[in-house]
Amino acid sequence: MAKITTLKLQEMKDKGEKITMVTAYDYSTACLVEKAGIDVILIGDSLMMTMLGDDSTVACTMDQMIHHTKPVVLGAPNTHIVTDMPFGSYNVSKEEAIKNATRMLKEGRCDAVKLEGGREIAETIKAIVDAGIPVMGHIGLTPQTVSMLGGFKVQGKGDAAKDVLEDALAVEAAGAYSIVLECIPEQLGKLITEKLRIPTIGIGGGRFTDGQVMVYHDMVGLFEKFIPKFVKQYINLGPEIIKALETYKEEVKSGAFPGEEHTFGGVLEEELKRLY
Repeated sequence: MAKITTLKLQEMKDKGEKITMVTAYDYSTACLVEKAGIDVILIGDSLMMTMLGDDSTVACTMDQMIHHTKPVVLGAPNTHIVTDMPFGSYNVSKEEAIKNATRMLKEGRCDAVKLEGGREIAETIKAIVDAGIPVMGHIGLTPQTVSMLGGFKVQGKGDAAKDVLEDALAVEAAGAYSIVLECIPEQLGKLITEKLRIPTIGIGGGRFTDGQVMVYHDMVGLFEKFIPKFVKQYINLGPEIIKALETYKEEVKSGAFPGEEHTFGGVLEEELKRLY
């Protein structure tokens, strides 16, 4: 398949073709995602929870994001690759944000970076874009600042809908080429999608966004701590993997594995006698 670019994603929105996006944090997963023909891979700071067992994404570092981005790029060379800018890497100053975003592209080799926030970071988004780095926005529920939002709750209800819409418009005006809408009412997701020229990617944003993103570990049953309402589990690999490991353990304990077909020959009887 041809390399998916920002221009291709815009073309997909313009044609009404839905955009697919999932997370990946390693080479083998990235290979599978590309073989499936998914349009976009997000190396999300969600890796802190799904891969490293943390309770939030806040502690994630630039080094960790770059470390996980490199193998994904190698495993999915034709997929559009976006990497999360971790908390603190773009909040201090515009200069620091440009420096870190540049490092992410140079060392990680991703195609774009993703920043959480609306009007309050619009100037930062513009500065990064002006430096020649594509930016994907992220509004609604923003996990990096979830403590300020009162927890993992739906955003944009009632009068707050206007704030989320204004955030979306500000992110687009700042130069973002696409935007993630997380945990907002479906009607609001539809309105924002209609208002914006750039593609919208929903995660709990309803049926009418230009695309959808899912956390890989959620959709294949590899993360059990909690399952958000917006998640659809397409396969439950966890129990199957446990079953395979239990079978392996039993076969090793009983001597059934390895079988003769898993062993190597090549030493003559005379040589063995000398060795003994």
